[in-house]
Amino acid sequence: DEEEDYMSDLFLKQDVRPGLPMVRRVKEAIQKEEKQKEANEKNRQKSIKEEEKERRDLVLKSALGNENKGFALLQKMGYKSGQALGKSGEGIVEPIPLNIKTGRSGLGHEELKKRKAEEKLENYRQKLHMKKQANEQAADQFRIRFKTKQEERKMEGDLRKSQRACQQLDMQKDIDVPKETWFWIEPEEDNKKDEEDKEDECTSSDLSVSEKLHTLTAYLREEHFYCIWCGTTYEDSEDLSSNCPGDSAADHD
Repeated sequence: DEEEDYMSDLFLKQDVRPGLPMVRRVKEAIQKEEKQKEANEKNRQKSIKEEEKERRDLVLKSALGNENKGFALLQKMGYKSGQALGKSGEGIVEPIPLNIKTGRSGLGHEELKKRKAEEKLENYRQKLHMKKQANEQAADQFRIRFKTKQEERKMEGDLRKSQRACQQLDMQKDIDVPKETWFWIEPEEDNKKDEEDKEDECTSSDLSVSEKLHTLTAYLREEHFYCIWCGTTYEDSEDLSSNCPGDSAADHD
């Protein structure tokens, strides 16, 4: 392009209002750039891959003609265009599509990726299953512990009830000292209790609550003919054995 002569008559005749010349020049520059791009696009040579793809797509879109030897043989055997293959016409109508590999990965790479994805999914499912099993086991253990604590509290209540009954019945027979220290309800311990009483307490705690309850129940039945579960004092052992269902809460349920 020739440089503009700012002293020429052509330049002086132009509209010199502020902003107008600059806008016109910008538009002209944009139009010139667009035309240049279009020209470059038309003159650009296509790569070999692009040409191969265009030829391949063109062939795949076009139907087979008589120049195709395979199609010509089918026509000789009675095949018509658009007809399904097979003696009974149960075969395919369209040719098997081509699966063209365009990437640079080796053979079997896609199958390997698919297998790894399936293994990852399976591992995730196994982790979820194991987590679910762990939660279920934790819930079962909690229920068992809760039930065990409830049973222990019930046995402790039955033991205290048996201790009160034993103390009352022993005192009615003028028995001042229990057969075992824990047969009676122990009074509140004084802070100045001597060491020997503490040792006796530790010895008595060697038995579990259920063992204490079973032993005390047997003592009440044999000594006082009393059943803690019935809440009844019988006349003698014969009356107790014939009228009392048993020596445990389960027998009375």
